[in-house]
Amino acid sequence: MSGIEEPGQVILGKRKDAGPQDKWTAEHVLSMRWWTPALLSFRTTRYRGFRFTPGHYTRLGLGAGDDLVWRPYSVASAAYDDFLEFIAVLVPGGAFSEPLRRLRVGDTIRVDKASYGFLTVDQLAPGKDLWMLSSGTGLGPFLSILRDPTIWQSYERLIVAHSVRHSSELAWRDEIAGIRNGELFAEAKATLTYLPVVTREPGATELTERVPLLLADGRLEAAAACPLDVATSRVLVCGNPEMTRELRQALTARGFATNRRGIPGQMAFEKYW
Repeated sequence: MSGIEEPGQVILGKRKDAGPQDKWTAEHVLSMRWWTPALLSFRTTRYRGFRFTPGHYTRLGLGAGDDLVWRPYSVASAAYDDFLEFIAVLVPGGAFSEPLRRLRVGDTIRVDKASYGFLTVDQLAPGKDLWMLSSGTGLGPFLSILRDPTIWQSYERLIVAHSVRHSSELAWRDEIAGIRNGELFAEAKATLTYLPVVTREPGATELTERVPLLLADGRLEAAAACPLDVATSRVLVCGNPEMTRELRQALTARGFATNRRGIPGQMAFEKYW
């Protein structure tokens, strides 16, 4: 696995072209939401044959000819939505960021017909509490998971920690709080605990340290009022490489393991940057 130049995408090797047109579809931008001048989420039309599991990512293509650039992005929309939704951080001069910055409603964007990844609950052994730990745009796949009614039936507690530098980057904060009130979740048994973490804006949130530090000193579990226990807890992690590496080490020390040789584990990871 090789890194890519822009934050907000799953780490993959670069590729110039996704192959023949039967590998992708031309979709149209339906809406764009700017959280900050450098952070946006956007929705596109959805090919009727596109299928994904909440937590998966797909590849998006912008440009044409020699300027065509593909990047992987996690899907933030629900599996049942008739649109696709993504979140991205723009990097000045980025080969994908610059055309994305110029994108407008109605413009065309290529979407790979396939979806990929292992940040899904089917990678996990059965448990009572599902922890979703994210930084920045790593929240995207967790929004898709939270929009899945079966998740709310499969667990007793859903705990989402989202770490950002500034409070304006807490994307979908209100939407997350309101998911439980939707018609599709009337029979949900799980409760939701949402833990926003702002690290560079004193007083914006109760939790102000990086997630690995909050886990190490017990403040994360205290804020959730829930122990992170290998017997009952399942953990999904999506964020920058430093965070995912530190959390993997800390959770492994507690006895957590990833899916191996078809044996479901207690944790799963996706690295962004």
